[in-house]
Amino acid sequence: MKKIVTILGARPQFVKAAVLSRVISNHNDVEEVIVHTGQHYDANMSDIFFSEMEIPKPTYNLAINGLSHGAMTGQMLQKIEEVLMTEKPDAVAVFGDTNSTLAGALAAKKLHIKVIHIEAGLRSFNMKMPEEINRILTDRISDLLLCPTDSAIDNLVNEGFENMPSNIVKSGDIMKDAVEYYSQFSQEKSTIISDLNLQKNEFVLATIHRQENTDDLANLNSIFAGLETISKEKTVVLPLHPRTKAILKSNKLNFNIKIIDPVGYFDMLELLKNCNLVVTDSGGLQKEAFFNKKHCIIAREETEWIELVTNGFAKIVGSNTVKMIEAYTSFQNSQANFEVDLYGANVGENMYKEIVKIL
Repeated sequence: MKKIVTILGARPQFVKAAVLSRVISNHNDVEEVIVHTGQHYDANMSDIFFSEMEIPKPTYNLAINGLSHGAMTGQMLQKIEEVLMTEKPDAVAVFGDTNSTLAGALAAKKLHIKVIHIEAGLRSFNMKMPEEINRILTDRISDLLLCPTDSAIDNLVNEGFENMPSNIVKSGDIMKDAVEYYSQFSQEKSTIISDLNLQKNEFVLATIHRQENTDDLANLNSIFAGLETISKEKTVVLPLHPRTKAILKSNKLNFNIKIIDPVGYFDMLELLKNCNLVVTDSGGLQKEAFFNKKHCIIAREETEWIELVTNGFAKIVGSNTVKMIEAYTSFQNSQANFEVDLYGANVGENMYKEIVKIL
């Protein structure tokens, strides 16, 4: 039986990987070994997280976290190499753009093991983002580039990847499969809407976590000023990372916003289903808003998911308070066809068919 090792490091990667793991398990002709680098340590990723979400538990947990980018990536490279030398897989699968992604790809390539990059070809064109560096380098050494969108393929073509020994495939976005699958269970698994006494379409869901926003007080103030203005019309619900909450507290920044602790995936799905729209600097949440038929205001200067903007489902506002409020007002008075096919269907199956070709 052929074997692949899947490298994961962050909670969103586990959710996406669960889709592919189910497909692999259903076909029952490829063995999958899951490695958790530990990059994003999360106390909520307990046994119940894996059992409730039907996510296979990792075979290996490397527990590497809380270090600088260089130290973290270096230790991951060393430990993943040890795993690969033990397991001797036919290929290594990596997701997205984390340090775990790059370390997994490097370790595999140096051992002459084929690399599969899921979510290949994405670009923000902002080289100050660690994620941009990770995704570019991972793409360059991958054998199979599974691209979620046409623009991702265009990026690779523009960078000359057609002349490199790699296979470029438009597979669709695996997060679409994840949202569709877990949405079936989220209402029975979550009580967050009733717990927070929220009414459907009467609140805005916001998430702010990127360093360029949280560590720049001018940006942070501007974003929160926009959210506070919106809150005069609709409740703003903001699951907030403890680090950002501490920054607000230490700088005595107080806003009339419903700040709550970070939430689990089922809670987030219910918030997405029931909100009016989304304000976020997260890449993944931009698409999850679309999958749940919600407009999105992007609190960044760029996005990897440009098709959301060009098709009118999202607007980029950066940290500009006025632009945020203008986008909010515009979306209150607009209709959109969220049925348009931007991200494919049966993505896990599409990926599996391409993966087995290279094993």
